[in-house]
Amino acid sequence: NLAIQKNLYGVGIWALGYDGNREEIWKLIDKKFVNPTSVNITDQLPTEIVLYQNYPNPFNPNTVISYQLSVGGHVQLKVYDTLGRELTTLVDEFKQPGSYNCEWRIENGELPSGIYFYNIRVNGFSKTNKMVLLK
Repeated sequence: NLAIQKNLYGVGIWALGYDGNREEIWKLIDKKFVNPTSVNITDQLPTEIVLYQNYPNPFNPNTVISYQLSVGGHVQLKVYDTLGRELTTLVDEFKQPGSYNCEWRIENGELPSGIYFYNIRVNGFSKTNKMVLLK
């Protein structure tokens, strides 16, 4: 339980009956499991805050907005019309570093075709991208 509480992961191997003179058990284990000298992490944490272009674009009736965070912080992701009026808040919460996807769905034709903007704000960083709703 202590390992789980501290988010520790790994494999433990016990060789029962080992008397110190039987190297063949350890040689067998060593052939199957090697001691790593480095760790290759394929899902590295992002090194910067990025707001990606939505997809699909143009869209109808929904689109996905992806972003990545290099640091944790309070994230606000909002959508605006061309007059700068806020239409919706997609995200308004603390997020850990990582990559995220957020879907925006237009219900029952509530908005006309046109250009819309989405803006992300995190720890003083702000970025805005443009998207097109095409009916």
